[in-house]
Amino acid sequence: MSIALITGANKGLGKATARRLAELGHTVYLGARDAERGQSAARELDVPWLQLDVTDDASVNAAAAELTRREGRLDILVNNAGVGGRDVKPDDLTADDLREAYDVNVFGLVRVTHAFLPLLHRSQAGVVVNVSSRLGAFGAMTDPDSFQYPYFTPVYGSSKAAVNMLTVQLAKALPQLRINAVEPGLTATDLHGLSGPGVQTPEEGAEHIVRLATVAADGPTGTFSYDTPLPW
Repeated sequence: MSIALITGANKGLGKATARRLAELGHTVYLGARDAERGQSAARELDVPWLQLDVTDDASVNAAAAELTRREGRLDILVNNAGVGGRDVKPDDLTADDLREAYDVNVFGLVRVTHAFLPLLHRSQAGVVVNVSSRLGAFGAMTDPDSFQYPYFTPVYGSSKAAVNMLTVQLAKALPQLRINAVEPGLTATDLHGLSGPGVQTPEEGAEHIVRLATVAADGPTGTFSYDTPLPW
């Protein structure tokens, strides 16, 4: 079965994705920045874990070296780690407001993908799933009829727009891999603190990630989707 790595997987969508992939028989490595939380989640799911802080080059490179030693390849990389960024009014937005979100959501994704690409190239059907959002989709944010249209999310939204463009660029440049972005849907996680009617459970949101994580070698690449393709 495939070897999978999920970043930010000690809770929320990442943990639910790890659980589901493990249930399907994949060997799943749970990536987590915090050792105590990562180990606890890994014990609960009965999966191995890797200490992996996506904002730190040394941490990411050490995780890649460890996975190389243990497995020698990687079949599925799920770039799930993400932060929302603080709420800010339009007149108060500064470059500093973007730094944390970009360091995790954008630079972290690039850092992790770069470090694990040699292992993905050793797979017969390497897959990368970038967890994104319609809040970063121009198609949604310019459509007055969309659910996302009224929201002012320059920090989180622009970081996910960058994730979408990175997905397109990498998919074009690396046609031997399947590289896709996914909107998991409005899900009850710590990212925004929402729950209740109309909000999915992490398990429901994870199904959209798992669908793209398990595409075949001739499956889609360079796409952005929920349960159907979405406008960029």
